Amino acid sequence: MKTVTLALLAAALIVTGCGQDEDQLSFDGQFYRAKLKKEGERHQFRVTARPVSASVDGAREAARYEAIRFCVTEYGSSDIIWTTSPDAPADQLPVADDTLVLTGECPL
Repeated sequence: MKTVTLALLAAALIVTGCGQDEDQLSFDGQFYRAKLKKEGERHQFRVTARPVSASVDGAREAARYEAIRFCVTEYGSSDIIWTTSPDAPADQLPVADDTLVLTGECPL
């Protein structure tokens, strides 16, 4: 009985560990570390995504996704007023240390 219980517990832990990657979204076929921080007023934010070297387009979309998720969660709208836009040409995007940095705000 103990052997069966331990085997079931081990199987459950393995399945649980495998499921975490399924929740992560990929952009342009790659996974990115995107983070959003509030800046100044509560509706203003700074979002970063890395590694840009994997794909500029993927990093751009990962950052956009985090910003949209923030605005929808906090304000109920996907509208964003970008200060530094993900739609800028790739050579004009602010990149430092393989990290894309965008800023914007959710309209009030």
